[in-house]
Amino acid sequence: MEWITEKDLENISVGATLLGTGGGGDPFVGKLMAMQAIQKYGPVKVLQLDELDDEELVMPVGSIGAPSVSNEKIASEEEIYAPAEALKDFFPERTQAIMPIEIGGGNSLLPIACAAKMGLPIVDADAMGRAFPESQMVTFFLKGYQPEIVSMADSQGNRIIYYPKDGAWSEKIARAVTDVMGGSANMADNIFPGKIVKECGIGGTLSLAKKIGEELSSLNEIDAPVKRLLSLLNGFSLFEGKIDHIERNVEGGFTKGKATLAGIGCNKGEKLELLFQNELLLASKNGKVLASTPDLICALDYETGKPITTETLRYGSRVHVIALACDPKWRTEKGIEVAGPKYFGYEIEYTPVEELMGEESICID
Repeated sequence: MEWITEKDLENISVGATLLGTGGGGDPFVGKLMAMQAIQKYGPVKVLQLDELDDEELVMPVGSIGAPSVSNEKIASEEEIYAPAEALKDFFPERTQAIMPIEIGGGNSLLPIACAAKMGLPIVDADAMGRAFPESQMVTFFLKGYQPEIVSMADSQGNRIIYYPKDGAWSEKIARAVTDVMGGSANMADNIFPGKIVKECGIGGTLSLAKKIGEELSSLNEIDAPVKRLLSLLNGFSLFEGKIDHIERNVEGGFTKGKATLAGIGCNKGEKLELLFQNELLLASKNGKVLASTPDLICALDYETGKPITTETLRYGSRVHVIALACDPKWRTEKGIEVAGPKYFGYEIEYTPVEELMGEESICID
Protein backbone atom coordinates (compact mmCIF):
# COMPACT_ATOMS: atom_id res chain seq x y z
CA MET A 1 0.00 0.00 0.00
CA GLU A 2 1.66 3.19 -1.23
CA TRP A 3 -1.22 5.65 -0.82
CA ILE A 4 -4.40 5.84 1.22
CA THR A 5 -7.30 7.14 -0.81
CA GLU A 6 -10.92 7.72 0.04
CA LYS A 7 -11.93 4.27 -1.25
CA ASP A 8 -9.53 2.57 1.18
CA LEU A 9 -11.11 4.03 4.31
CA GLU A 10 -14.04 1.65 4.70
CA ASN A 11 -11.81 -1.43 4.61
CA ILE A 12 -9.25 0.12 6.96
CA SER A 13 -12.08 1.09 9.32
CA VAL A 14 -13.48 -2.45 9.47
CA GLY A 15 -10.08 -4.11 9.90
CA ALA A 16 -8.89 -1.62 12.49
CA THR A 17 -12.07 -2.11 14.51
CA LEU A 18 -11.36 -5.83 14.66
CA LEU A 19 -7.72 -5.30 15.65
CA GLY A 20 -8.86 -2.72 18.21
CA THR A 21 -10.43 -5.49 20.35
CA GLY A 22 -13.56 -3.45 20.96
CA GLY A 23 -11.85 -0.12 21.68
CA GLY A 24 -9.85 2.56 19.92
CA GLY A 25 -12.63 5.08 19.46
CA ASP A 26 -15.65 5.30 17.18
CA PRO A 27 -14.63 3.99 13.73
CA PHE A 28 -17.60 5.61 11.97
CA VAL A 29 -16.76 9.12 13.12
CA GLY A 30 -13.05 8.56 12.44
CA LYS A 31 -13.83 7.34 8.93
CA LEU A 32 -15.95 10.41 8.17
CA MET A 33 -13.20 12.73 9.40
CA ALA A 34 -10.54 10.95 7.33
CA MET A 35 -12.85 11.01 4.31
CA GLN A 36 -13.43 14.74 4.65
CA ALA A 37 -9.71 15.41 5.02
CA ILE A 38 -8.75 13.36 1.96
CA GLN A 39 -11.49 15.01 -0.10
CA LYS A 40 -10.14 18.42 0.91
CA TYR A 41 -6.38 17.84 0.97
CA GLY A 42 -5.81 14.76 -1.20
CA PRO A 43 -4.61 11.17 -0.64
CA VAL A 44 -2.00 10.29 1.98
CA LYS A 45 1.35 8.75 1.10
CA VAL A 46 2.23 5.62 3.09
CA LEU A 47 5.73 4.88 4.38
CA GLN A 48 6.98 1.50 5.57
CA LEU A 49 9.22 1.36 8.64
CA ASP A 50 12.34 0.72 6.58
CA GLU A 51 11.70 3.88 4.55
CA LEU A 52 11.97 6.18 7.57
CA ASP A 53 14.90 8.53 7.95
CA ASP A 54 16.80 7.62 11.12
CA GLU A 55 17.09 11.20 12.40
CA GLU A 56 13.83 12.86 11.41
CA LEU A 57 10.84 12.57 13.74
CA VAL A 58 7.68 10.49 13.59
CA MET A 59 4.64 11.84 15.43
CA PRO A 60 2.05 9.35 16.78
CA VAL A 61 -1.42 10.82 17.33
CA GLY A 62 -4.72 9.55 18.68
CA SER A 63 -7.62 10.15 21.01
CA ILE A 64 -7.84 9.41 24.72
CA GLY A 65 -10.78 8.92 27.05
CA ALA A 66 -13.91 6.85 27.51
CA PRO A 67 -15.56 5.70 24.26
CA SER A 68 -18.94 6.29 25.92
CA VAL A 69 -18.06 9.98 26.09
CA SER A 70 -16.34 10.40 22.72
CA ASN A 71 -19.34 8.82 20.96
CA GLU A 72 -21.52 11.62 22.31
CA LYS A 73 -18.94 14.44 22.30
CA ILE A 74 -17.65 14.25 18.75
CA ALA A 75 -14.29 15.95 18.29
CA SER A 76 -14.11 19.21 16.39
CA GLU A 77 -11.74 19.63 13.45
CA GLU A 78 -9.54 21.89 15.57
CA GLU A 79 -9.35 19.30 18.35
CA ILE A 80 -8.16 16.61 15.94
CA TYR A 81 -5.35 18.61 14.39
CA ALA A 82 -4.28 20.93 17.21
CA PRO A 83 -2.04 18.52 19.18
CA ALA A 84 0.01 17.46 16.16
CA GLU A 85 0.23 20.97 14.74
CA ALA A 86 1.34 22.37 18.10
CA LEU A 87 4.20 19.89 18.35
CA LYS A 88 5.15 20.30 14.70
CA ASP A 89 5.82 23.95 15.56
CA PHE A 90 8.45 22.71 18.03
CA PHE A 91 10.17 20.64 15.34
CA PRO A 92 9.26 22.38 12.06
CA GLU A 93 12.09 20.91 9.98
CA ARG A 94 12.28 17.46 11.53
CA THR A 95 8.78 15.97 11.40
CA GLN A 96 8.76 13.38 8.60
CA ALA A 97 5.50 11.49 9.19
CA ILE A 98 2.40 10.85 11.28
CA MET A 99 1.75 7.42 12.82
CA PRO A 100 -1.27 5.85 14.56
CA ILE A 101 -0.38 5.26 18.21
CA GLU A 102 -2.66 2.20 18.09
CA ILE A 103 -4.35 0.19 15.37
CA GLY A 104 -7.84 0.41 16.73
CA GLY A 105 -11.11 1.88 15.50
CA GLY A 106 -11.11 5.64 15.17
CA ASN A 107 -7.53 5.88 16.39
CA SER A 108 -6.40 4.34 13.11
CA LEU A 109 -8.38 6.84 11.05
CA LEU A 110 -7.82 10.15 12.85
CA PRO A 111 -4.06 9.99 12.07
CA ILE A 112 -4.95 9.64 8.39
CA ALA A 113 -7.00 12.83 8.63
CA CYS A 114 -4.10 14.53 10.43
CA ALA A 115 -1.58 13.43 7.82
CA ALA A 116 -3.80 14.66 4.98
CA LYS A 117 -4.26 18.12 6.49
CA MET A 118 -0.60 18.52 7.43
CA GLY A 119 0.67 17.26 4.08
CA LEU A 120 2.72 14.50 5.70
CA PRO A 121 2.98 10.76 4.97
CA ILE A 122 1.62 8.19 7.39
CA VAL A 123 3.64 5.22 8.65
CA ASP A 124 2.21 1.75 8.05
CA ALA A 125 2.76 0.80 11.68
CA ASP A 126 1.63 1.51 15.22
CA ALA A 127 2.96 1.09 18.76
CA MET A 128 0.51 -1.53 20.08
CA GLY A 129 -0.54 -3.94 17.32
CA ARG A 130 -4.04 -3.60 18.79
CA ALA A 131 -5.69 -1.05 21.11
CA PHE A 132 -4.98 -0.67 24.83
CA PRO A 133 -6.72 1.62 27.33
CA GLU A 134 -3.66 3.42 28.76
CA SER A 135 -1.16 5.62 26.97
CA GLN A 136 1.99 4.03 28.43
CA MET A 137 0.97 0.67 26.95
CA VAL A 138 3.14 1.17 23.89
CA THR A 139 6.14 -0.69 22.55
CA PHE A 140 8.34 2.37 23.09
CA PHE A 141 7.72 2.06 26.84
CA LEU A 142 8.64 -1.63 26.76
CA LYS A 143 12.06 -0.68 25.39
CA GLY A 144 12.61 2.05 27.96
CA TYR A 145 11.87 5.05 25.74
CA GLN A 146 9.81 7.76 27.46
CA PRO A 147 7.72 10.58 25.96
CA GLU A 148 9.51 13.89 26.49
CA ILE A 149 6.73 16.21 25.32
CA VAL A 150 2.97 15.68 25.02
CA SER A 151 0.30 17.89 23.47
CA MET A 152 -3.45 17.65 24.12
CA ALA A 153 -6.51 19.55 22.90
CA ASP A 154 -10.27 19.51 23.42
CA SER A 155 -13.37 20.65 21.58
CA GLN A 156 -13.50 23.95 23.50
CA GLY A 157 -10.24 25.23 22.04
CA ASN A 158 -8.12 24.42 25.09
CA ARG A 159 -4.58 23.19 24.46
CA ILE A 160 -1.97 21.90 26.86
CA ILE A 161 1.66 20.90 26.42
CA TYR A 162 3.49 19.11 29.22
CA TYR A 163 6.82 17.41 29.80
CA PRO A 164 6.28 14.13 31.68
CA LYS A 165 8.89 12.35 33.76
CA ASP A 166 8.10 9.05 32.02
CA GLY A 167 5.33 7.12 30.29
CA ALA A 168 3.55 6.16 33.50
CA TRP A 169 3.39 9.79 34.63
CA SER A 170 2.32 10.85 31.15
CA GLU A 171 -0.70 8.54 31.45
CA LYS A 172 -1.61 9.90 34.90
CA ILE A 173 -1.40 13.51 33.72
CA ALA A 174 -3.20 12.83 30.45
CA ARG A 175 -6.02 11.00 32.24
CA ALA A 176 -6.51 13.89 34.70
CA VAL A 177 -6.46 16.45 31.89
CA THR A 178 -8.91 14.35 29.87
CA ASP A 179 -11.30 14.34 32.81
CA VAL A 180 -11.17 18.15 32.98
CA MET A 181 -11.63 18.31 29.20
CA GLY A 182 -14.93 16.48 29.50
CA GLY A 183 -13.89 12.83 29.35
CA SER A 184 -12.30 12.74 25.89
CA ALA A 185 -9.49 14.58 24.12
CA ASN A 186 -6.93 14.23 21.36
CA MET A 187 -3.19 13.98 21.90
CA ALA A 188 0.20 13.65 20.28
CA ASP A 189 2.98 11.94 22.21
CA ASN A 190 5.83 9.42 21.94
CA ILE A 191 7.56 11.51 19.27
CA PHE A 192 10.79 9.75 18.36
CA PRO A 193 13.36 9.66 15.55
CA GLY A 194 12.87 7.15 12.78
CA LYS A 195 15.62 4.92 14.16
CA ILE A 196 13.66 4.32 17.38
CA VAL A 197 10.36 3.90 15.52
CA LYS A 198 11.99 1.24 13.35
CA GLU A 199 13.15 -0.56 16.49
CA CYS A 200 9.85 -0.40 18.36
CA GLY A 201 7.07 -0.06 15.81
CA ILE A 202 4.79 -2.94 14.85
CA GLY A 203 4.93 -2.76 11.07
CA GLY A 204 2.25 -3.37 8.47
CA THR A 205 -0.75 -2.86 10.71
CA LEU A 206 -2.59 -0.39 8.46
CA SER A 207 -2.09 -2.77 5.54
CA LEU A 208 -3.36 -5.66 7.68
CA ALA A 209 -6.44 -3.66 8.66
CA LYS A 210 -7.14 -2.95 5.00
CA LYS A 211 -6.70 -6.64 4.12
CA ILE A 212 -9.17 -7.71 6.82
CA GLY A 213 -11.72 -5.21 5.53
CA GLU A 214 -11.23 -6.39 1.96
CA GLU A 215 -11.70 -10.01 3.05
CA LEU A 216 -15.02 -9.26 4.73
CA SER A 217 -16.29 -7.03 1.93
CA SER A 218 -15.61 -9.75 -0.65
CA LEU A 219 -17.82 -12.33 1.05
CA ASN A 220 -21.24 -13.33 -0.24
CA GLU A 221 -24.22 -14.75 1.65
CA ILE A 222 -23.08 -18.37 1.48
CA ASP A 223 -19.55 -17.69 2.74
CA ALA A 224 -18.56 -18.31 6.36
CA PRO A 225 -16.96 -15.00 7.40
CA VAL A 226 -15.56 -16.12 10.75
CA LYS A 227 -13.86 -19.16 9.24
CA ARG A 228 -12.26 -16.94 6.61
CA LEU A 229 -11.01 -14.50 9.23
CA LEU A 230 -9.62 -17.24 11.46
CA SER A 231 -7.73 -18.65 8.48
CA LEU A 232 -6.39 -15.23 7.48
CA LEU A 233 -5.31 -14.26 11.01
CA ASN A 234 -4.40 -17.67 12.48
CA GLY A 235 -7.04 -17.02 15.11
CA PHE A 236 -9.09 -19.08 17.54
CA SER A 237 -12.85 -19.42 17.85
CA LEU A 238 -13.78 -18.92 21.51
CA PHE A 239 -17.57 -18.86 21.65
CA GLU A 240 -20.84 -18.36 19.82
CA GLY A 241 -23.57 -16.80 21.91
CA LYS A 242 -26.33 -14.32 22.55
CA ILE A 243 -25.74 -11.44 24.95
CA ASP A 244 -28.07 -11.89 27.91
CA HIS A 245 -26.52 -9.32 30.26
CA ILE A 246 -24.43 -6.18 29.76
CA GLU A 247 -22.97 -3.74 32.29
CA ARG A 248 -21.17 -0.57 31.22
CA ASN A 249 -19.97 2.35 33.37
CA VAL A 250 -17.62 5.29 32.94
CA GLU A 251 -14.98 5.17 35.69
CA GLY A 252 -11.75 7.14 35.90
CA GLY A 253 -11.83 8.12 32.24
CA PHE A 254 -12.53 4.57 30.98
CA THR A 255 -15.60 2.65 29.92
CA LYS A 256 -15.56 -0.45 32.13
CA GLY A 257 -17.95 -3.35 32.23
CA LYS A 258 -18.78 -6.93 31.42
CA ALA A 259 -21.00 -8.89 29.10
CA THR A 260 -22.31 -12.41 29.55
CA LEU A 261 -23.29 -14.59 26.62
CA ALA A 262 -25.59 -17.61 26.58
CA GLY A 263 -24.26 -20.19 24.18
CA ILE A 264 -25.94 -20.96 20.88
CA GLY A 265 -25.15 -23.60 18.29
CA CYS A 266 -22.35 -25.86 19.46
CA ASN A 267 -21.97 -23.73 22.61
CA LYS A 268 -25.58 -24.22 23.67
CA GLY A 269 -25.88 -24.65 27.44
CA GLU A 270 -22.58 -22.84 28.13
CA LYS A 271 -21.83 -19.32 29.38
CA LEU A 272 -19.11 -16.86 28.38
CA GLU A 273 -18.11 -13.78 30.37
CA LEU A 274 -16.30 -10.88 28.70
CA LEU A 275 -14.60 -8.21 30.84
CA PHE A 276 -13.57 -4.91 29.30
CA GLN A 277 -11.93 -1.57 30.05
CA ASN A 278 -12.49 0.25 26.76
CA GLU A 279 -11.06 -2.91 25.13
CA LEU A 280 -11.99 -6.57 25.68
CA LEU A 281 -9.44 -7.90 28.17
CA LEU A 282 -10.61 -11.28 29.48
CA ALA A 283 -12.83 -14.08 28.18
CA SER A 284 -13.84 -17.04 30.35
CA LYS A 285 -16.21 -19.92 29.60
CA ASN A 286 -17.96 -21.58 32.52
CA GLY A 287 -15.28 -20.06 34.78
CA LYS A 288 -12.33 -21.24 32.66
CA VAL A 289 -10.13 -18.55 31.08
CA LEU A 290 -10.00 -18.87 27.28
CA ALA A 291 -8.00 -15.73 26.46
CA SER A 292 -6.65 -12.65 28.20
CA THR A 293 -4.81 -9.44 27.48
CA PRO A 294 -2.35 -8.79 25.84
CA ASP A 295 -3.75 -11.29 23.32
CA LEU A 296 -6.56 -9.87 21.20
CA ILE A 297 -10.17 -10.74 22.05
CA CYS A 298 -12.61 -9.67 19.33
CA ALA A 299 -16.41 -9.71 19.18
CA LEU A 300 -17.89 -10.24 15.72
CA ASP A 301 -21.43 -10.02 14.42
CA TYR A 302 -22.69 -13.60 14.19
CA GLU A 303 -24.08 -13.21 10.67
CA THR A 304 -21.66 -10.86 8.92
CA GLY A 305 -18.40 -11.32 10.80
CA LYS A 306 -18.10 -7.53 11.13
CA PRO A 307 -16.35 -6.43 14.36
CA ILE A 308 -18.33 -4.95 17.24
CA THR A 309 -16.97 -2.36 19.68
CA THR A 310 -17.60 -2.61 23.41
CA GLU A 311 -19.82 0.46 23.04
CA THR A 312 -22.13 -1.35 20.64
CA LEU A 313 -22.49 -4.63 22.54
CA ARG A 314 -26.25 -4.89 23.10
CA TYR A 315 -28.61 -7.20 24.94
CA GLY A 316 -29.92 -9.82 22.54
CA SER A 317 -27.12 -9.45 19.99
CA ARG A 318 -25.72 -12.69 18.59
CA VAL A 319 -21.95 -12.62 18.69
CA HIS A 320 -19.02 -14.79 17.70
CA VAL A 321 -15.99 -14.20 19.94
CA ILE A 322 -12.53 -14.96 18.57
CA ALA A 323 -8.98 -14.46 19.82
CA LEU A 324 -5.69 -13.64 18.10
CA ALA A 325 -2.13 -13.91 19.35
CA CYS A 326 -0.60 -10.54 20.22
CA ASP A 327 2.70 -9.29 18.81
CA PRO A 328 5.69 -11.07 20.42
CA LYS A 329 6.80 -7.77 21.99
CA TRP A 330 3.87 -8.08 24.40
CA ARG A 331 4.81 -11.59 25.46
CA THR A 332 8.04 -10.45 27.06
CA GLU A 333 8.31 -10.11 30.84
CA LYS A 334 7.98 -6.33 30.51
CA GLY A 335 5.04 -6.60 28.11
CA ILE A 336 3.08 -8.84 30.47
CA GLU A 337 3.91 -6.55 33.40
CA VAL A 338 2.64 -3.49 31.51
CA ALA A 339 -0.47 -4.93 29.85
CA GLY A 340 -1.08 -8.43 31.20
CA PRO A 341 -4.15 -9.50 33.19
CA LYS A 342 -2.65 -8.72 36.62
CA TYR A 343 -2.13 -5.08 35.66
CA PHE A 344 -5.91 -4.76 35.31
CA GLY A 345 -6.61 -6.50 38.60
CA TYR A 346 -7.39 -9.97 37.25
CA GLU A 347 -5.67 -12.46 39.55
CA ILE A 348 -4.53 -14.87 36.89
CA GLU A 349 -1.23 -15.54 35.19
CA TYR A 350 -1.00 -14.69 31.52
CA THR A 351 -1.03 -17.77 29.31
CA PRO A 352 -0.82 -17.47 25.50
CA VAL A 353 -4.15 -18.10 23.82
CA GLU A 354 -2.78 -20.98 21.76
CA GLU A 355 -1.90 -22.80 24.98
CA LEU A 356 -5.26 -22.06 26.60
CA MET A 357 -7.10 -23.22 23.49
CA GLY A 358 -4.87 -26.20 22.81
CA GLU A 359 -7.31 -28.67 24.29
CA GLU A 360 -10.47 -26.84 23.27
CA SER A 361 -12.35 -28.19 20.29
CA ILE A 362 -13.01 -25.74 17.48
CA CYS A 363 -16.69 -24.84 17.48
CA ILE A 364 -18.07 -22.96 14.50
CA ASP A 365 -21.61 -23.59 13.30
